[in-house]
Amino acid sequence: MTYREVYESWRSDPEAFWMQAAEAIDWDRAPSKALFTKDNDLYEWFADAKVNTCWNAVDRHVKAGRGDQIAIIYDSPIAACKREISFRQLRDRVASLAGALRAKGIEKGDRVIIYMPMVPEAIEAMLACTRIGAVHSVVFGGFAANELAVRIDDAKPKAIIAASCGLEPGRVVHYKPLLDGAIDQSIYKPEFCVILQREQEKAELIEGRDFNWHDFQYGIEPVECVPVEGNHPAYILYTSGTTGQPKGVIRHTAGQLVALNWTMKNIYNVDPGEVFWAASDVGWVVGHSYICYAPLIHGNTTIVFEGKPVGTPDAGTFWRVISEHNVASFFTAPTAFRAVKREDPKGTLVKKYDLSCLKQVYLAGERADPDTIIWAQDQLGTPVIDHWWQTETGWAIAANPLGIEELPTKLGSPTVPMPGYDITVLDDAGHPVEHGTLGAIAIKLPLPPGTLPNLWNADERFQKSYLNTFPGYYETGDAGMIDEDGYVYIMARTDDVINVAGHRLSTGAMEEVLAGHPDVAECAVVGVTDQLKGQMPVGFVCLNSGADRAHDQVVSEVVKLVREKIGPVAAFKLAVVVDRLPKTRSGKILRGTMVSIADGTQWKLPATIDDPTILEEIKQALQSIGYAKG
Repeated sequence: MTYREVYESWRSDPEAFWMQAAEAIDWDRAPSKALFTKDNDLYEWFADAKVNTCWNAVDRHVKAGRGDQIAIIYDSPIAACKREISFRQLRDRVASLAGALRAKGIEKGDRVIIYMPMVPEAIEAMLACTRIGAVHSVVFGGFAANELAVRIDDAKPKAIIAASCGLEPGRVVHYKPLLDGAIDQSIYKPEFCVILQREQEKAELIEGRDFNWHDFQYGIEPVECVPVEGNHPAYILYTSGTTGQPKGVIRHTAGQLVALNWTMKNIYNVDPGEVFWAASDVGWVVGHSYICYAPLIHGNTTIVFEGKPVGTPDAGTFWRVISEHNVASFFTAPTAFRAVKREDPKGTLVKKYDLSCLKQVYLAGERADPDTIIWAQDQLGTPVIDHWWQTETGWAIAANPLGIEELPTKLGSPTVPMPGYDITVLDDAGHPVEHGTLGAIAIKLPLPPGTLPNLWNADERFQKSYLNTFPGYYETGDAGMIDEDGYVYIMARTDDVINVAGHRLSTGAMEEVLAGHPDVAECAVVGVTDQLKGQMPVGFVCLNSGADRAHDQVVSEVVKLVREKIGPVAAFKLAVVVDRLPKTRSGKILRGTMVSIADGTQWKLPATIDDPTILEEIKQALQSIGYAKG
């Protein structure tokens, strides 16, 4: 079937489409139907089924005779350690940990916070929770104590599973003091903690509350999988909220199983047994969906990588891992490729490795600028697919579905909507706009399986954040357009569409032009307050390694480029060269914080920032062009 035929088969009968997809899952009690409608535009998928995530991700592969297949490859250039864990070994390890949690009183519906680095035990902890029906909430390792405390008070976990430390290039991140500080600050107190002692640092355990990972499981009977209802939450994942109070995105068990399994072949084009690698972290949604759950449910080998795209030891580390572990499909963030491109613009390190195993590469997390895609395609000789999704959706809204049909790509577009997503572009009044017109991107309800059904204990906030602006639609918070061929273009967050003298302009379109300059490795454009025009765009550019041209010359050239490609209407006159851009640990550029610094308004240090010292550099750069006064 072609993509159009598959998409139309969903559109003409969504119930039949998803019930057919559900046949790939092992059910304890099969669903009687796919969609269950509730009040207030709330929906649930396969709600009356009984099923277990861990069984589908681990045990069933052992039962099918594939227990010796490698489930997890752990590769840590920082710890100089590599390990392989088969499906049989994974089952035994997970059943043991789940048994120990059960013996300490963790039951179905109890919450467990997981605060761990990129080690296989993080995946085992997630699976152990789903094995007994506990609801896990993974918090990114190394989050500050106060941020962890906020999540403890919201999720009210009976237990916390943590590691003694995390590893960054050149330093050890002390997790245990952060954990202790968070528990001290939180109003709600967990009953106990389980600590994985890493050889790089042994943490002090508090007697009666803290248990060593291995001692905790000693002599414990492993447990079998506990079937749960289809609408039982598998996990809570906190995403940053505009109020500073994080939003707890929940994922129902059955919908996630069906949707994620469907994506592995249809979108990511892998067959069971092949190696799939998402170079992310379990603290983010990509780690949940595509390091832990989707590959294992589908019977793929997944890679747990503890390292960085550059500096562990060099910009060739991605290519080493792909070559060494026979990776068929690779998923990373555009910002990671930009970091590699900046260090190795000519791709010298790519040529050191045999990458014949690699069938395709996927980018998500930020807009993938055409220059980065072209560079990656030229170096790797494989399709490089931009696709678009969100923490809330859990899987791709728009993509090029290589497992169904490889569609012609259009640079700057994540291609076309996936089955389940009916995408519409709306104006401020909620009316659909014409093809090629910039507007707010919304998705007609109901959202497909695997997406968020609600927020954790925050029904009103869910309605306000996603449903109230455009009744009958899910508000994505992204701005963009759809062309006459049905291709989707994500131009910016809605907040990043700027108004210059009455003209609505996309900062993403300007960034695309800046990124096309041969000396520019990475860039960002933000709209700053201007008394005459309302807002004015300001560009920040980072240069490629080895680019030794004068900064003012590069600035003058990028200003000219925007004038040529977008026109004088953009009023793009100001740009500045900086060494680096402020980002979250998952690679998103903190544009909102940059705007606040430029405008001199109050701002809060983002909890997810990778390196707070960058903000002072940004402030100085803005001051050099007359902004960030005071």
